[in-house]
Amino acid sequence: MCTPPDGWVPWAIRKLLFSVLALATVALSAPVPPAAARAQEAAGTVDVVEVSGRIDPVVSDFIRRAIAGAAKAKSEVLVIQLDSPGVLISGPKFDALAERIRTSAVPVAVWVGPTGASASGAVATMLAAAGVAGMAPGTKVAGLKPDEARAVGLVSTVAPTLGEFVVGLDGVDVGGRVLHTARVVPEGDLLRRQQAGDVRFAKLGLTERLLHLTDTPSVAYLLLLVGLLLIVFEFFTAGVGVAGITGAGSLILSSYGLAVLPTSGFALFLVALGVFGYSVDVQAGAPRAWTGIGAVSLLIGSWKLFPGDLAVPWLVIVLVNAGVALFMLSGMTAMLRARFSTPTIGRESMIGQMGEATTGIDPEGMVDLKGGKWRARTNRATPIPAGERVRVVAIDGLLLEVEPETGGAKDAHH
Repeated sequence: MCTPPDGWVPWAIRKLLFSVLALATVALSAPVPPAAARAQEAAGTVDVVEVSGRIDPVVSDFIRRAIAGAAKAKSEVLVIQLDSPGVLISGPKFDALAERIRTSAVPVAVWVGPTGASASGAVATMLAAAGVAGMAPGTKVAGLKPDEARAVGLVSTVAPTLGEFVVGLDGVDVGGRVLHTARVVPEGDLLRRQQAGDVRFAKLGLTERLLHLTDTPSVAYLLLLVGLLLIVFEFFTAGVGVAGITGAGSLILSSYGLAVLPTSGFALFLVALGVFGYSVDVQAGAPRAWTGIGAVSLLIGSWKLFPGDLAVPWLVIVLVNAGVALFMLSGMTAMLRARFSTPTIGRESMIGQMGEATTGIDPEGMVDLKGGKWRARTNRATPIPAGERVRVVAIDGLLLEVEPETGGAKDAHH
């Protein structure tokens, strides 16, 4: 039996310390598993931008700014959440956008989602240009379901949520750059990955969203008709009020949408002709030939305004045309009669009555007749200045035909 040397207690302590140091040295020199190594690294910021609707100039500029901002901030990855049925910019401009995604200094990933979203037509090119592409269950890319799209290489992953897609990017090599978007954390006896780093979301601004909305065919169509009808209403009431301002704003917004969309110029003319036709008979006070012309023109113009899959749905066209007819033939006429007539003045008794021109009549203007304001037209070549006395000589619907107090046909008989 071996006996310890003298001073055996200090010797035992030294031996224990040497053993501990040796074990520590081995542990520190052992290789760290790749997943654990990634978990120890600091994950960068993930930028997420939401793109919905057709790719128009507003959305194209938004994506370009997002790429530039992510590159400037040195983000880990830029994720585009995509739901788009098509493209409204020219082929060369869209190709340039796809190339910008492909050559971005920051990795770009595209996820088609959530469930029900799609990337149709040329939009699928964005997925091919991105470093990583994925989609949610229940979505379509170029008409293909998730399994079909993955089989042909359009997408590399199917993730039900945006969060799972971002976590799934961890460890993916994009152009020689390995993404770090998740960390490994213990959960009971198991290990799981969870999102790491900050996530910044971005959407179109309020003005951009408003402009983007106007290039939806049905919205552009409705804004066009609302604008035209309000301008006509303001014309008949001979003033500049809320209706006129609202109508002008609607036309301006509609003009942007019509400029972006492939609008038929001839169909646009027919829509304007339709409103004009109704307006002619509003002035006459009863439906006549121009009402028929207006109804047919508006219906055909609405149908042919946009081509193919951009055409306004028939249900919308029918409802809008019925609403226009009701407004012009019933509502507009009633409003004009209520505004420009007085209960003490009958139509026949107005002939020969004297009034005052409140605006210049050349050849049309406004007159004040016993407290009621009426649209008027001179039946003579000479204009009647504002403030002059006038005499009613005839009535055409809601329009009065007037002549000057002196020098008129009545004076000529004397």
